[in-house]
Amino acid sequence: MNIAIVGTGYVGLVTGTCFAEMGTNVTCVDIDTKKIDKLNNGIMPIYEPGLEELVKKNIREGRLHFTTDLTSVLDKVEIVFSAVGTPPDEDGSADLHYVLDVARTFGQKINRYTLLVTKSTVPVGTAQKVKAAIREELEKRGVNIPFDVASNPEFLKEGAAIKDFMNPDRVVVGVDTQQARTLMERLYKPFLLNGFPILFMDVSSAEMTKYAANAMLATRISFMNDIANLCERIGANVDMVRKGMGTDDRIGSRFLYAGCGYGGSCFPKDVKALCHTGRKNGYPMRVIEAVEAVNENQKEIVADKLKEALGADLNGKVIALWGLAFKPETDDMREAPALVIIDKLLEAGATVRAFDPIAMDEARRKIGNKIMYCNNIYEAAEGADAIALATEWKQFRLPDWNTVRKTMRGNLIVDGRNIYDQNELADKGFRYTRIGKKLAE
Repeated sequence: MNIAIVGTGYVGLVTGTCFAEMGTNVTCVDIDTKKIDKLNNGIMPIYEPGLEELVKKNIREGRLHFTTDLTSVLDKVEIVFSAVGTPPDEDGSADLHYVLDVARTFGQKINRYTLLVTKSTVPVGTAQKVKAAIREELEKRGVNIPFDVASNPEFLKEGAAIKDFMNPDRVVVGVDTQQARTLMERLYKPFLLNGFPILFMDVSSAEMTKYAANAMLATRISFMNDIANLCERIGANVDMVRKGMGTDDRIGSRFLYAGCGYGGSCFPKDVKALCHTGRKNGYPMRVIEAVEAVNENQKEIVADKLKEALGADLNGKVIALWGLAFKPETDDMREAPALVIIDKLLEAGATVRAFDPIAMDEARRKIGNKIMYCNNIYEAAEGADAIALATEWKQFRLPDWNTVRKTMRGNLIVDGRNIYDQNELADKGFRYTRIGKKLAE
């Protein structure tokens, strides 16, 4: 089976590579010539564990190809996936101009029945706009070529995307015709054979499913952060509360960890877009709007705790920041809490010394030389008055606290991800504070 993937960002590249690994002949298309040249030479534009090896393997075995010209492959493929970006506009709505550009090119160039599948996260109703754009282009050509538009939202976790694609909880496919369903069943046949659930539904429901799923996960995070902040004020322990809640099988324990807020390319953008969709349709999403507000406040909590312990004026203070990416196993810093922490600390006059095992180059690209970049967590801690943990990388879990204590000037640890043990740190001579617990005296 031959397919094309338009867009070689996170979703498009992972999707194309994994389909190639399953035996499909895949051509990934992007207008960025430099990116395509690098991909043809096995150079990755993103970091994702296992991706580079799979890309090189499938290029070598002739199943994965890269080009800048969608037109050159349209006559050879049965399905075109649109995996282009949908960045948020100023009002929070999803910017669909890249999606519609793909639809117009599709309508201008197809010569036989082809299925266009939206992989990008798009608001409910986007498929109708895509169909209208295609029909308009076909009418300009004076032709009546059959086509279908389907929705196949992704549910990939950064840092575990290959595993998520190859072993999905479910695959959601929105179709309006039997012909489109048959094509998607052929494409996903290896997953059906392996027993993974393929959920077919109408296109609007598929579009909504993606937003609803991400909004629910974001809600659980913000809910626990709200609970944690109250626990801190009344003397309860949020870890005990989480365990008491999570053992209820109606609730479960996943995504109930308190911390310094969520970030990344999905949750912030999708929550904003869902809120915008609600307002646009005369139904404000009151719970989801509160989720977003809680999260924006939560991103400031690490800086607030540092100022509470060290004083509002941080001039002359040195803060070691452990972690820059919004989560472990990625270099993605979009909407990362670390960005807010850095801004607040610099605004208060502090010097920031940072280390992240993967996201250092991305940080330099985003914020330049506003902070000092270090080679490891121990170098970052040298001369520091406090350490702030923003990303729970595995290699940060068991540092040599004796070495850290000797190199620091102060002794404050602000744990933005609640991964350290208060008693252990107290024994080592540290003051320790975390989310959901008061500063240890």
